[in-house]
Amino acid sequence: MFKFLKGVVGGSGTGLKDLPYNIGDPYPSAWGSWNHFRGTSKDDGSPVSIFSLSGNDAQDGHLAAGRNGVKRLRTVRHPNILSFLHSTEVETHDGSTSKVTIYIVTEPVMPLSDKIKELGLKSTQRDEYFALGLHQITKAVSFLNNDCKLVHGNVCLASVVVTPTLDWKLHAFDVLSEFDGSNESASGPMLPFEWLVGTQYKPMEMVKSDWVAIRKSPPWAIDSWGLGCLIYELFSGSKLGKTEELRNTVGIPKSLLPDYQRLLSSMPSRRLNTSKLLENGEYFQNKLVDTIHFMDILNLKDSVEKDTFFRKLPNVAEQLPREIVLKKILPLLASSLEFGSAVAPALTALLKMGSWLSAEDFKVKVLPTIVKLFASNDRAIRVSLLQHVDQFGESMSGQIVDEQVYPHVATGFADTSAFLRELTLKSMLVLAPKLSQRTLSGSLLKYLSKLQVDEEPAIRTNTTILLGNIATYLNEGTRKRVLINAFTVRALRDTFPPARGAGIVALCATSTTYDDTEIATRILPNIVVLTIDQDSEVRSKAFQAVEQFLQILKQNYEKTNAGEAGATGGASAIPETAGLIGWAMSSLTLKGKPLDQASLASSSPAPSLASAASNATTTATEAPSVKASHHTRANSDFTDQPAPPSPTSTDGWGDIENDINEGHESDKDGWDLDPIDEPKPAPALSNIQAAQKRPVSQPSRPPATSSRPKVSTAKATAKLEDDDLWGSIAAPPPATTSRPLNLKKSVQSDDEDPWAAIAAPPPTTRAKPLSSGRGRGAKPAAPKLGAQRINRTSSGM
Repeated sequence: MFKFLKGVVGGSGTGLKDLPYNIGDPYPSAWGSWNHFRGTSKDDGSPVSIFSLSGNDAQDGHLAAGRNGVKRLRTVRHPNILSFLHSTEVETHDGSTSKVTIYIVTEPVMPLSDKIKELGLKSTQRDEYFALGLHQITKAVSFLNNDCKLVHGNVCLASVVVTPTLDWKLHAFDVLSEFDGSNESASGPMLPFEWLVGTQYKPMEMVKSDWVAIRKSPPWAIDSWGLGCLIYELFSGSKLGKTEELRNTVGIPKSLLPDYQRLLSSMPSRRLNTSKLLENGEYFQNKLVDTIHFMDILNLKDSVEKDTFFRKLPNVAEQLPREIVLKKILPLLASSLEFGSAVAPALTALLKMGSWLSAEDFKVKVLPTIVKLFASNDRAIRVSLLQHVDQFGESMSGQIVDEQVYPHVATGFADTSAFLRELTLKSMLVLAPKLSQRTLSGSLLKYLSKLQVDEEPAIRTNTTILLGNIATYLNEGTRKRVLINAFTVRALRDTFPPARGAGIVALCATSTTYDDTEIATRILPNIVVLTIDQDSEVRSKAFQAVEQFLQILKQNYEKTNAGEAGATGGASAIPETAGLIGWAMSSLTLKGKPLDQASLASSSPAPSLASAASNATTTATEAPSVKASHHTRANSDFTDQPAPPSPTSTDGWGDIENDINEGHESDKDGWDLDPIDEPKPAPALSNIQAAQKRPVSQPSRPPATSSRPKVSTAKATAKLEDDDLWGSIAAPPPATTSRPLNLKKSVQSDDEDPWAAIAAPPPTTRAKPLSSGRGRGAKPAAPKLGAQRINRTSSGM
């Protein structure tokens, strides 16, 4: 029967020539006369179990029973019954004798007795696991007896095997047969192969071969007795030797004892139906059984029940047997997340359980699920992933991050939710080191260029912090083109004090990347002006930065004099940051719920940005979601003065660096990088961006004798307001009556004055307003309609 292969095969234990499976090492025990082997598939190497039964005569009773078992196992399907994969029967010849062997290939399992010894569970954890297993086997037996009207005939410890996920499965179907109690004409044994069952496992009516009484009994009578034998063997820790041992109930749990006694009733008609055993809530309702049962029917639960369950799961998992959590609950959880039946809180439980795995197991069992979740459109899932990226980011390879993760994460940079934009920004601290240079320079820096003019001050601050932290991963050319412009032109001139402080600390943290010329001409002039900043923390950091950069210049000067040429960046007297710059505190929320997150502690000996940026929750006038400052300033020019309108929505860092003396206006945006197309920003965003567009150089002023039309008092007042365009972001003038350095008129070009790019413009200047040309040449005023009076001078007309 089912002879797929028949021929001569040499040897007996190395496997069959044409069987698509490899036979491995045997297990020490198996049911009846069967042998149980480990095995693997020849196609993909997946593990399997292989059972073999041999006989010298093709008409051997054991072989007949084995063929019955193969047929029954092939046709009966249930989650708690061993899964059939393949079978074959082989006849081998050795001289004058022949040998017939039946092979059954199933899912990978191991004997229950061996698994119990391997787990080594004790006390409560052992009882919970036994309850789970008994619940599964009872469902399988109930399915056979009540639904299929079949009798297994030999339910015992040897007929139960365990899967890699620690599920119990019923097998050994050699004795299994239909229950024919309703057939009055039936005679003879109802179970043709009952002789395979040990006497100690037989109820009294089977021992007496009273088939009339058996047919009058309920279909579950024989298997209920077998369940009682299984319970005894589980809690006694030994195999049943004789029927009288079943009277010993010392190890049976008290909550199970009444049902145990009813299963072993001497009267078949009074034995407990196996389906009724499942209703024993006192024994079967424990944390492990309830947890797995909930996971099995997860699709039937509503969102509220799921949310409550998964929020409690991390704490419940700590109380369950660790081996069962990792091999049973973790795969269920990963599967439910991958196929969308679980909610976002399940990710927290998944990562907590994953932290108990080794690094290699984590990459195999957890990481594939996480990578697939990045493609999810569920915003709650995306937020949860970004909040916990530090727990799994290090386990992902650079190729996975660059090709599968970053393209999905990058969509958060332009999300309408400020909370999600900030989480996306912070996740780059973990993901950026794994990105390729092409992705860093071609994509990430463009997004950061936009975020540095974001309407949320906390996001602008953290963008500067991120740039300082990932600077070492940028190539030298990109660092030269981006860092100084990002930190000086935008960060140091931001209206938000913590953002200016972040720019100072970022410059200090990356001090070794700048040469002496950049320090002297581009960094120090922009930092010195902040030594009179209205915010005390910004002033303090500015003084420290000035001292650090002057010390660098001094050391390089001394090395040059000593003949040690070639030192360009120099080692800072204040050591370079040994750790990461801390994030600014944020009060951004998602759907009105505050984010509970601790700022990343800074291990840098340089001025800590965590303290400078701790006011990122301040300045309520910056954005609605930013809280009021924890300290009050007497002078509130930075918060009270509205930002002037911006002539353009973008201001690239590259405009400042490339050819400062250019007379034409550059169309480039974002640190000399191609801009990312975005819709026109809101007016509030335009105001913030305009406040960061302070000109580096201004056109030379015409001589005092040049012809200039006179303007009215109203027009002069408007010009004064335009001249004070940068008053909200430039360093405030000192409280003194002395004239500003750049107030004196001169025919010398401002481009030759190193202070022209950073000094606050005079309140009475007659220079062309910035809004008309961004400080790069003058444009004629728009003509007015109607009759006008024009005052002309005698010269030039």
